[in-house]
Amino acid sequence: MGKTGIGIIGAGFAAHFHARMYHELAALGAEVVAIASRTESKAQELAHRHGIPRVMTDYRDLLRQPDVDIVDLCVPNYLHHEVAMAAAQAGKHVICEKPLTGYFGAGEEDAGHTPRSHMLEVALKSADEMVATAAQRGVKLMYAENWVYAPAIQKVRALVAASGGTILDLRGEESHHGSASSYARHWRYTGGGALIRLGSHPIGAMLHLKRTEGMRRRGRPIGVSAVTAVTGELTQADALRDNPPQWLVHDWVDVENWATVILSFDDGSRGVVMASDNCLGGIKDTLDVFMSNARIHCNFSRNNLLEAYAPDAQVFADEYIVEKLETKAGWSFPSVDEEWAQGYRLELEDFVRAVQEDRAPLSDGLLGREVVSVIYHAYLSAEQGRTVTISS
Repeated sequence: MGKTGIGIIGAGFAAHFHARMYHELAALGAEVVAIASRTESKAQELAHRHGIPRVMTDYRDLLRQPDVDIVDLCVPNYLHHEVAMAAAQAGKHVICEKPLTGYFGAGEEDAGHTPRSHMLEVALKSADEMVATAAQRGVKLMYAENWVYAPAIQKVRALVAASGGTILDLRGEESHHGSASSYARHWRYTGGGALIRLGSHPIGAMLHLKRTEGMRRRGRPIGVSAVTAVTGELTQADALRDNPPQWLVHDWVDVENWATVILSFDDGSRGVVMASDNCLGGIKDTLDVFMSNARIHCNFSRNNLLEAYAPDAQVFADEYIVEKLETKAGWSFPSVDEEWAQGYRLELEDFVRAVQEDRAPLSDGLLGREVVSVIYHAYLSAEQGRTVTISS
């Protein structure tokens, strides 16, 4: 099998674990041949750690490299559209982290105060341009939604198909204790708050499951026809006026840190999505599937495959336990293989194989576009206090 050259753009958290996983795909011929980042010191560090031969400070130089087949975007949300468009126009296949795109204003500090109807229009135009350009240039736009590739979701698909039943009710949640990135506080960088950063995961999984069910049952996807949403910034609530938050992240600028969305699918089924940045004790990411003849529960992070106890946080001081855990004292649930359980490794494997085999990936740009549509219709719903219809 020939080499498939990977170019990573960005040198932050996502770039590090993507580079690490490409080593595990070496048998497929995947090889990271270049990295580009405006922060040269970070790029050099990542290149040294993972044996990447070329470092650039301008991503356009990376796009000119003839041995780069796939460009992996590990950049902040507000750069997704610009870099993905340039990569597709250069004839490179594109891996884009979630969300596919969004509304970021023109860099103004108060971008989050823009009317949601305008945000929706701009975000959908951006997504449509990305999907159309990739198609016109004959390259693949691959949407990096890891929940789609999580082994638990893969098993859900198999169980639903085997049962022959109908998915009636989906309930998903991704909640964190804030974000490690300072970008997350600002709409101009992230395109929203907890809903777009965290809620995009359960939304993507639900859309994928209903799309798959629709193709199997009626030969076409089952989509979302309406959304009803409520959002808020809970650390500014009156409930905390006399009791300021000690442990919660509370320096949000113009984004929500809590959201709940009800999805109405065009077959009459429903989905409920929760996203919050006010979750202590480690990440909570779950999905429940209620069917006409079965019930399935997925717990992606806090499972009991391994449990550990330490009387003091220093006992496990130098060992990773799980993301966003405030203390290592007491009982904890260490992740045994987080990158496998969360679907990251299988996601990148599918993308590399999709390029090599010239086929569609399981998670594509159209799914990313649908997630953007649901999220920004939800923001409009929350602003207007009503259910908002999504045109097909």
